[in-house]
Amino acid sequence: MSYPERRALVSILTTLVVTGIYAAYMAPQYPQADAYSPEIFHFWGRFFLILIPVSIAARIIIQILFVILNTIATREEISDRSDERTRLIELKSTRNGMWIFVLGFFLAMSALVAELQPSIMFVVLIGSG
Repeated sequence: MSYPERRALVSILTTLVVTGIYAAYMAPQYPQADAYSPEIFHFWGRFFLILIPVSIAARIIIQILFVILNTIATREEISDRSDERTRLIELKSTRNGMWIFVLGFFLAMSALVAELQPSIMFVVLIGSG
């Protein structure tokens, strides 16, 4: 497996693990109130505002550790140069990620239109993010 493939795999796993651990940590704090109460919206606002910096910090730390461990394990230096194939793969992955987010956003808004609980909208946004 090439370095860009390993880096992408580590990035995906980091996102899933960090979000999963954070959601498990926050789940007991979910308020037992009416679905439209201010406490529910306060919870979800706090959830996202804390998740964003925690996720960014964890990704940075894990990517740094990955580069160090990969260099030690493979004894190869990572080149900053990339060819057309690598750039094309990066562009396609960016495009696909944006489509997933847009689809998730529309599904989240559709949950509100269907008069489902607001928490479903937030869960869909987390999943598509």
